[in-house]
Amino acid sequence: MELYKEMMTKGIFPDTYTIPYVLKACAKFHALKEGQQIHAHSIKFGLSSNVYVLNTLMRLYAVCGVIHYVLKLFDTSPEKDLVSWTTLIQAFVKMGFAKEAIQAYFDMGRANLRPDKMTLVVVLSACSRLGDLSLGTQIHENICEIHDIYSDVFVGNALVDMYMKCGDVDSACQLYHKMPVKNVVSWNSMISGLVQQGQFKEALDFFHDMQRLSLKPDSVTLVAVLNACGNLGKLELGKWVHSFIDKNQIKPDGFIGNALVDMYAKCGSIEQAFSVFQGMKCRDVFSYTAMIVGFAMNGEAERALDIFAEMPMVGIKPDEVTFVGVLSACSHAGMVEEGRKHFEDMSRVYNLEPQTEHYGCTVDLLGRAGLISEAVEFISNMPIEPDAFVWGALLGACSIHGKVELGESVMKKLVAIEPVRDGAYILMSNIYSSANRWKDALKLRKAMKERKVKKTPGCSLIEVDGVVYEFRKGDKSHPRNEDIRKSLDEMATHLQNHGQFPTNNLIS
Repeated sequence: MELYKEMMTKGIFPDTYTIPYVLKACAKFHALKEGQQIHAHSIKFGLSSNVYVLNTLMRLYAVCGVIHYVLKLFDTSPEKDLVSWTTLIQAFVKMGFAKEAIQAYFDMGRANLRPDKMTLVVVLSACSRLGDLSLGTQIHENICEIHDIYSDVFVGNALVDMYMKCGDVDSACQLYHKMPVKNVVSWNSMISGLVQQGQFKEALDFFHDMQRLSLKPDSVTLVAVLNACGNLGKLELGKWVHSFIDKNQIKPDGFIGNALVDMYAKCGSIEQAFSVFQGMKCRDVFSYTAMIVGFAMNGEAERALDIFAEMPMVGIKPDEVTFVGVLSACSHAGMVEEGRKHFEDMSRVYNLEPQTEHYGCTVDLLGRAGLISEAVEFISNMPIEPDAFVWGALLGACSIHGKVELGESVMKKLVAIEPVRDGAYILMSNIYSSANRWKDALKLRKAMKERKVKKTPGCSLIEVDGVVYEFRKGDKSHPRNEDIRKSLDEMATHLQNHGQFPTNNLIS
């Protein structure tokens, strides 16, 4: 910019080569005001109709988030080339207008312009954001007509990512295995995609394959692997990743630090989670939320609220997820008044609109404390329609406190929302059993069979010497099944000898 100003003061006027270079500099630094001045100069010196100048102007406004300027320039442009269309599509994607981006892609095709790999990658990212498999498949078929998808790793990666985000894991895997060339992004697309689809074991299998090929993971890989470790309880592998981060002098801040906190918390190593949190030099709302949720899930309600109280002191505003952790902590600790206050503070202090998750947590808070009538009234006064999460919390409270009649009413509402889910049936059956209404419990289970509602088998995971063992209800496949059952019987006997009688209907 300084050179440009000097040039102007010396009476040397810009041309169609000068203006785009200056505009690119403005775009790089998001200098919108300076860019608008250059835009004015392009009009003054009769350069604004040049397609190269117009494209760089569109790029500037797209980077700065001024979508209406991008559209105005595009619509008034006397000439539109591939760069013009790609810039427009990129601008739509950047501003969250995925549908408009895809419409522009098809309009470009009707204008007889053939997209290049950059255009294809951008439009596929729009499909990924929408999560529309049908549309994504249509784009894929369109690409195959004009481009060899296996000849370019970037297009291949974008397709894999699109299918993963649209929930079609099989198609993503098929594409991935057909790719002749793969880079770390290819592996990340698979690992992160599988994690997002809840296929944590498969994600770690890919990671182990990556290690066997001596490919070095990047930060995206590590975050996805830590996520999988947390969900599977694979503490030893999570520790290995932490060690890798330290050895490679990767700063445990941002996404990586947050992922480490989350992993340790989910694996029950809450002190290690807190140690990572304290060691982070740059903490954001996600860091605090991960720690608050971690303390809450590990029964450390007071510490969760202490961390929450620290947020305004460091100038970090909590978000909706933060309050889910705070309300959950209050609920499990029976801190009713604190929970009420934090729920009210969401809108009153932080200008956040409570969502169904927050209403559900508050119903759970009241229900666990035995304030069933208040929970019912709270639901009736909700400004939004109660969903399965809210009714499920109330049914859980009915199970805890033996409220059979109310439970029957709530169950009907739950079944109307989720007719094929087994949760409402199981909880209601347990309520009947606790009230010695065995005929009603049996009748309910028969209704499940008639409606073809399958009961999801109970499942638990435990890691021993780096190996995760999965146990499902009724599963006798473990080679030491008899020893395990014997140990469980001894534990049950020990509990009974000390006045504790384990049940299966009060587990929450």
